[in-house]
Amino acid sequence: MMCVIKLSGVTDVNAKMLFEIRKKVFVEEQHVPATLEFDKFENEANHYLCFDGDKPCGTARWRITQNGIKLERFAVLPAHRNKGIGAVILNQVLNDIAPLKQKVYLHAQAGAVNFYLKHQFVVDGNCFFEANIPHYVMIHQPIKTI
Repeated sequence: MMCVIKLSGVTDVNAKMLFEIRKKVFVEEQHVPATLEFDKFENEANHYLCFDGDKPCGTARWRITQNGIKLERFAVLPAHRNKGIGAVILNQVLNDIAPLKQKVYLHAQAGAVNFYLKHQFVVDGNCFFEANIPHYVMIHQPIKTI
């Protein structure tokens, strides 16, 4: 069973697990320099950790910027991919930030664009590179219900 928890901050008892997942996915697997992956926004960001049973398997964070709420650092360990974990984390984050009623956006790696398209995000602009990885700005545009 999957469970997503919101951490109380980077000093939370679970923060070490969260940072270890990001290190494995971004630094080791994708070769993102650790100085780029772990940045000055760690303390102000809202962090999430997902468990598959009792195993930590995924992370995300969000923060408020001048442009709205930016979703960042979505990572799922390779052994846990394609099980819906990314969707569980994303839906939890979107539910938590919905009351803030602000623009929601992210920088999606090119390989993740289709995932975000399935979750009511749209591409906004051309491809650009972050950490030598192609990305697109995507904006959340939920379907309005009457």
